[in-house]
Amino acid sequence: MSELKNKTERVIALLNEAVRGYAPVAFANSLGAEDMVLTDLIAKHQPGIAMFSLDTGRLPQETYDLMQAVRARYPVPLHIYFPDAALVEEYVAQNGVNGFYDSVELRKRCCHIRKVEPLHRALAGKKAWITGMRREQAATRGSLEISAFDAGNGLQKFNPLLDWTNAEVWEYIRQHDVPYNKLHDRFYPSIGCAPCTRNVTPGEDIRSGRWWWEDPQNKECGLHVGKITPKDKNQ
Repeated sequence: MSELKNKTERVIALLNEAVRGYAPVAFANSLGAEDMVLTDLIAKHQPGIAMFSLDTGRLPQETYDLMQAVRARYPVPLHIYFPDAALVEEYVAQNGVNGFYDSVELRKRCCHIRKVEPLHRALAGKKAWITGMRREQAATRGSLEISAFDAGNGLQKFNPLLDWTNAEVWEYIRQHDVPYNKLHDRFYPSIGCAPCTRNVTPGEDIRSGRWWWEDPQNKECGLHVGKITPKDKNQ
């Protein structure tokens, strides 16, 4: 059995474990390559897992195109959450439409309004959530665990693709003809909001195109930096 097949079966087993032990479960779908692998696996093996994405209002057109492709391809609904319009208006009035370039503090405030607050609404009432995070993506993700209690959000967090390589992600996508964001074909390995994402050159870290003007140790949006402990909350 190939290594990819082994890893795929372990992901399916982890999805089943999450549903058995922590229902209701939600999948935070960023529509990146990793998340499209999970979209395909969830639709095929655990369609009861709720799937949602965050529309920040600043996404590339290619991401919206992929949202529509997911809707057409998979029977599992992709619920879209938007930021609070009043908070966005206040931020723009105080800092300008692109104020996030001015400081790390303002960038993180923008991420909080457009991502973190909608995430909290999306996770309300859930007992666990699933992400497509991988250890090799960035320096900030090297200590992640497959399953850990997310104290910041008060629920269990699963990272089923944690030990997958980038090559394995793309091997799965090609084998199963999974739709993906066409910006990946233009050297955008990690895709977020349009003004905060650029393409990368060969040899660069795969997340170097996100908030490229900042120190790599700080390059997270706030969705995945809460207090996490590997100990299961039921133990």
